[in-house]
Amino acid sequence: MNIQSTIRYASVIAMAICALVWVSSPVWAQDFLPGGRVLLDAHNCYPYQGKWADRIDRALSTGVPVAIEQDLVWHEDPESGEFKSIVSHGSPFTGEEPTLDEYFFERIRPIVEKALKDGNDGSWPLVTLNIDYKNNSIAHVEAAEAVFKKYADWLCSAEKTDDPDKVMPLDVKPVLVLVGDGLNQEEVYATQLPVGKRILAFGAVQPNSLNDRDISRTQRQERDATIAPNLLVSKAATNYRRWWNNPWRIVEQGGQRRAGAWDERDAARLKALVDHAHKMGYWIRFYTLNGHDRHNDNGWSTGYNFGSLKNAQLRWNAALKAGVDFVATDMYEEFSKTQHAFSKKEGKKK
Repeated sequence: MNIQSTIRYASVIAMAICALVWVSSPVWAQDFLPGGRVLLDAHNCYPYQGKWADRIDRALSTGVPVAIEQDLVWHEDPESGEFKSIVSHGSPFTGEEPTLDEYFFERIRPIVEKALKDGNDGSWPLVTLNIDYKNNSIAHVEAAEAVFKKYADWLCSAEKTDDPDKVMPLDVKPVLVLVGDGLNQEEVYATQLPVGKRILAFGAVQPNSLNDRDISRTQRQERDATIAPNLLVSKAATNYRRWWNNPWRIVEQGGQRRAGAWDERDAARLKALVDHAHKMGYWIRFYTLNGHDRHNDNGWSTGYNFGSLKNAQLRWNAALKAGVDFVATDMYEEFSKTQHAFSKKEGKKK
């Protein structure tokens, strides 16, 4: 073997070893790692106020892989006084709110069982479950953990070790569970696990605390949209904390409703945040990028609205170009169309 061949061989071995730091599946199945792919993150993908029960079907109809957000409420039954975890945006409650088992896990059962039968073709995880807890009581967090354990064979996991900062390889499965940075979550899902057990849900990084005293709202908005990314997050990913969740106001001053014309400076800001996240080992998510008719909003939040589909599409394309891992939007089908058009365009360039 000549010197050039030896160098090439050594490089291949080195890249394989680096990949195995994160993933225990075959090396070709690593597109899901930070920076590997951009996914639709179906925001508020559940029924509430007795409406929109088809949201999960709409999200799945765009194709997999896909991310799906579920909000969980720790709800007290007014008659029995018993608490249970329900999928809901909050009060008022109808009494018909589903559980996470019913609405999410059982709905994706056919997809997961087929995937497990067929094997990983490199597209796993097929569904990323993004959970937003509306109440972080330890009873609620533990109730959700019981659900994760029930479906453990479906879930990506990592071994718990005695060093929480050591990022262990993922055993890649069809479903990845991401949770937030709220109270009790790390304690239940990671800290109290015995060494050698599997972490089934992965938390968000807690951004550095910023001193908001003695500055005006306008000054705070300007700071949020210009502060260096390393001052927002300075700690690398850990075995449990593997993603970074962000409001759009850290990209454009004041967020969606105050966003001006999208320009190169905005694109550079977005790219800097994304590159920093990936350098630190995190997936990065931005919420929530909508552009809809204010008079026909389908229950979508006015606070997340850029005011027109064109304005949203400009940001979606920028997110796709920058490599944002999870782009949260309520406009599942429109984002999917933009994503497919972007992929087709990029394919032609190559």
